[in-house]
This record gives sequence, structure tokens and C-alpha cells, in this order.
Amino acid sequence: MKKRAIVFLIGFLCYGISLEAQSLNDLLTNESAEGPVPVEALFKATRVINGHSVKQLRKGDLDLRISHRFGRVNSGAYEFFGLDQSNIHLSLEYGLLDRLMVGVGRGTFEKTTDAFARYNFTNQQTGKGAFPLTISYLSSIECIGLKWGDTERTNYFSSRLSFTQQLLVARKFSKLTVQLMPTLVHRNLVATEIDQNDLFAMGVAGRFKLANRLALNAEYYYVVRPVPQRTSEKMYNPLAIGFDIETGGHVFQIMLTNSQGMREGGFIGKTSGSWLKGDIHLGFNISRVFTLDTKKKQ
Repeated sequence: MKKRAIVFLIGFLCYGISLEAQSLNDLLTNESAEGPVPVEALFKATRVINGHSVKQLRKGDLDLRISHRFGRVNSGAYEFFGLDQSNIHLSLEYGLLDRLMVGVGRGTFEKTTDAFARYNFTNQQTGKGAFPLTISYLSSIECIGLKWGDTERTNYFSSRLSFTQQLLVARKFSKLTVQLMPTLVHRNLVATEIDQNDLFAMGVAGRFKLANRLALNAEYYYVVRPVPQRTSEKMYNPLAIGFDIETGGHVFQIMLTNSQGMREGGFIGKTSGSWLKGDIHLGFNISRVFTLDTKKKQ
């Protein structure tokens, strides 16, 4: 009789353990089936290097950005290999909504003032029903502030303006993020009749995470031009390679690039340096994000 009671008790406990394990598995399955989960940190800054990334500022976040490009490395010892020369760009970017950010800036390259708006249509997700891509749309305007070269002719303010429309499509694969950037730049005024007012470029960028606070970035824009190239000055496709370094609340980017321009109207169509000839600029970006939304601080 005692043996039967012991066997019954052991069977009952095994059955209970089985039910508990089954319930736990069901709970985990239900949790994973609740819906898609956003993928974070495709990029750590709103710029890959020169061009935009799909990184979006959250509502109420303000990003103070300082960008700097030295002269050409092949300028020699007299110019301290480019360090005697510099271009700088200062900008403020703000998250109006979690999906919408705007920005304004001023740079010494052609004394350019710029403004932009960027909207995130989708965010990459994982899990059941997940969308596989992050897609953003950028619209920007730039105004050249240089004095008119020819004061004898009629000069219009609209001749200073250029416009950029860009689609950013990105996907993260574990430590690697890949981004495509089809881009259209329209310039109201060009140097000569043979220069193009409209430039189409296809950009490709990537980020590879090397460590928790270190990543390798690269970007390249292929600018579609007639062959042979019909421009008053030989131009090249912009290529940039650099590193992201996170230091507390800052993101520090150091790079090498053949372009002095730090906005689309500058580095797309106005890159006069060649990597093969050593026309390379050392540069850096510093990004510091402040949270202005008091509710998020609490």
C-alpha cells in the first residue's frame, strides 16, 4: 500500500512539473508572438560621415554638431600636411517628433547656410510581422553666401540656392549596417553652360561595430555624369572612411575624405580632390545631444 502511495506521489509531481514547464513554454511563446520589436543603433550619429544616416533624434532632443575638415594631406610640409588650413560647419538639429527632425547650420565652405527636415517612414524590426528596413526621407536647402564674382550682371538671390531630395534605406545585420541613399541635387545656378543643374547620385554607406564604443564607418556616392564628363572643372565621386567613438554623451567621429564640403550640395558635385592623387582631408565631427523634454528627464 505504501509503495502504491509513493508511486502515485512521484507520478503526480512529475505531471505537475510537466504542466509547469508546458505553461512556461506557452508564456514565452506568447510573449515572442506579441509583435515586432524595433532594432536599435543602426548608426550612433545622425551622420554616417558627411551624409545623413537613418539615426533619428527623439522628440525633444537637441544635437549640437561641430564638423571640421583640414586641408589636403598632399599639400606638403609647408602647409603642415593640410593642418594649417581648415573648414568648419556648426549646426543644431532638433527632434520635433520621434519620427521627424529638423536642423540648421552654417559652414565656411562657400559660406553656406543650410536647413533640412528628415522624416522616418519605418523602423527596422524583429519578431512576428516585423518590417525589415528603416526608411527615411530627407529634404534640404542650401544658400551660398560668397560675394558675387561678377557685380556687373544682374544677380538674383535664387541663384545662391540649391536643393537636395534623398531617400535613405538601411538594414542592420548583427554588427553590420548597410545603407543606400538615392539622391537628387538641384542647383539653381552653375558655373558654365556645360555644367549640370541637376545631379543624380547613388550613395552607399556602412557601419561595422568593432567594440562597444567603437565602429568603422564608410560612405561613397557615385555621381551620374555624361561620359566624357562635361564640367568646367574635373570633379570626383566623394569617398569617406572613418571611426565612431562614443565618449559618454558625445559621439566623436574622425575620418579621411576627398571632399571639403560637409553638406550634400557641397560634397555631391563639388568634390575636386582625388584619393589616387592624395587629395585627402583629415577631419572630425563632434555630436553632443541634450534632452530638452523635461518629462523624459523625470
